[in-house]
Amino acid sequence: MPLADELSVVSARVSGLLLSEETVAAALGLVSSLLLETVPEAAGAGVTIVDRSGRRTSGATDPRVERADALQYELDEGPCLAAVAGRTLVRVEDLRTDGRWPRWAAAAVDLGLVSCASAPLVAGDRALGALKVYRGGAGGFTAHDARVLTLSAAQAALLVTHVTARERARRASDDLRRAVAARDVVSTAKGVLMARHGIGEETALAMLLSRSGGDAGTLRQAARAVVDSAVRRLR
Repeated sequence: MPLADELSVVSARVSGLLLSEETVAAALGLVSSLLLETVPEAAGAGVTIVDRSGRRTSGATDPRVERADALQYELDEGPCLAAVAGRTLVRVEDLRTDGRWPRWAAAAVDLGLVSCASAPLVAGDRALGALKVYRGGAGGFTAHDARVLTLSAAQAALLVTHVTARERARRASDDLRRAVAARDVVSTAKGVLMARHGIGEETALAMLLSRSGGDAGTLRQAARAVVDSAVRRLR
């Protein structure tokens, strides 16, 4: 397949993931598998994600990829971290002779990984991580491979951005539902106290706050206890 057509297929397939995958991990697993199919003689692929939670690997196609990546995070050195920091493609033709990350390189070779290439995931002014592919032999990464990796990384960055936004929206929706439920139970508890003691709304709320010590979480617990007590009395 001509290079332009092949890259179009890669782009279309990865873009399609936006409509079908529900989690970042599942989507990036498909991106890594696609990269593994596209780059000849690839031994493994995966995505490094860098965010406020730290550094982690997602969508790895082989346990060796996970281990090699974990060593990068542990030793704080390696091509994926360099790709993220420099926001540039990083290629290593032979880890046995490359001197940039000696501790990590020696460990990766012990895992049977001899060469690798990493492309940054960049969205706007944010570096989200890096997409990487490993090989068991030295060298062999062509300009074609670099273009495929770079394109896939750009699509993966878009995917991470969209899916993360979707998950953030879902979490916000869950938080809203919990907040509404908490508000409703407090309102119900106030109504119970008002009816039981013949008091006003502000006094009822003051009673709940007194029981909770002013803590929001404990306020919900105090309100729940009042409501549960009222339900038991009706039985």
